Amino acid sequence: MSLYSEKVMDHFKHPRNVGIIEDADGIGEVGNAKCGDIMKMYIKVQDGILVDVKFETFGCGSAIASSSMATEMIKGKPLEEALTLTNRAVTEALGGLPAYKLHCSVLAEQAVQAAILDYYTKNNIPYDPSKFKDALCAHEHEHEHDEGEEE
Repeated sequence: MSLYSEKVMDHFKHPRNVGIIEDADGIGEVGNAKCGDIMKMYIKVQDGILVDVKFETFGCGSAIASSSMATEMIKGKPLEEALTLTNRAVTEALGGLPAYKLHCSVLAEQAVQAAILDYYTKNNIPYDPSKFKDALCAHEHEHEHDEGEEE
């Protein structure tokens, strides 16, 4: 019996939406210091709709599959709907992940939030910070880690 579902393996072996959007409207980058996974999400927005989404992920198969699935789930959706994407929804869409790999789906959720937050910030669009709690938390931890490294 495999630890990974067929969907996880498919998104790992054949990831969707891999790459860079050169003129991205928003970019979100998040990472997990414990496992070393890094996700970078690029979004293109037109009339409040995510018309294109791409990602680059440095990490394990679960991280790549989670990134791929997340982009599939939000592409073509309004920004407000994309913000409702949860790590649980990504995990369920993948047919499940082992418990010790659930952090990969959390990174996907945070990367989406971070890219949308970047878009809102660049365009001076007011937003409800509570909708970005995971991305803001990840951003704060990243800077705490950076400060510790300067010693």
